[in-house]
Amino acid sequence: MSGAPIVLADPPGPRGRRRVLIASVVAALVLAGLITLAILRLADRGQLDGDLWSVFVDQPDLRSLLWHGLLSTLRAALVAMLLAVAFGLALAVGRMSTRRVIRAPATSLVELFRSLPVLMLILFAYLGLPALGWEVSTFWALVIGLSLYNGAVLSEIFRAGIGSIDRGQTEAAAALGLRPAQVFRFVLFPQAVRRMSPVLVSQLVALLKDTSLGFVIAYSELLRSGRGAVEFLGSRYALPIYTAIAVLYIVTNGLLSLLAHWLDGRQSRRLGGRGGLQAQDDPAAAETGGAPTPT
Repeated sequence: MSGAPIVLADPPGPRGRRRVLIASVVAALVLAGLITLAILRLADRGQLDGDLWSVFVDQPDLRSLLWHGLLSTLRAALVAMLLAVAFGLALAVGRMSTRRVIRAPATSLVELFRSLPVLMLILFAYLGLPALGWEVSTFWALVIGLSLYNGAVLSEIFRAGIGSIDRGQTEAAAALGLRPAQVFRFVLFPQAVRRMSPVLVSQLVALLKDTSLGFVIAYSELLRSGRGAVEFLGSRYALPIYTAIAVLYIVTNGLLSLLAHWLDGRQSRRLGGRGGLQAQDDPAAAETGGAPTPT
């Protein structure tokens, strides 16, 4: 199979490009009209009055509350990501094992945790583990639920990244006398991590947003902190406070997305225009098949 890219559709001609341009302009005008209408309605209802939005200046405790909520969100996301990476790597290694006694349980766990909603896993950790005699805090209940789900997702990312490494490198390493575990540790995994790093950061963005599910188990993350502020100050301050929370989420996730794009661009330059995200779609790599198991 040649390394030429597969074209699924012909590029639009001059008439097609004009239609795309017209549709884009119309969509932009409709969106601008809806935004303008929403702003006018909010202004009519007094939701844009200065005394409402000055609450962040007049209430230093509100700024402190939202700041601590953001730190709690980042703390839960960081711990969950570290555990998810370790759990996902273990599942990926298990799924690639040649021993059925290892491969079958790992595959079952991946399919189980990927099939369950994140909220159900969080509730099971919060309500189910104490019923089994294991008391957990709201922080750890949230972290456990996020780690199980994202670990299953990351295991497939790890497996795809390792499988994208050319089989010839594995054969060359084996010819040098390296054992399968050494081939995985010194040859396959370092290259796979470089290819997967943008995807891993993108998964962190999703995990960070999922920390808002801690709201249902009374974990004091950013969203719950904002709700507490609304209940204390009154519902008339709901729009400014929730808007500030949305901005914090957008800025934080935007920075993580920029990091992912930077890593992808850096990888593209190092590989001569073939970044980590594109390398997984390489037809030649798909033709060579996956890498052998480290087990």
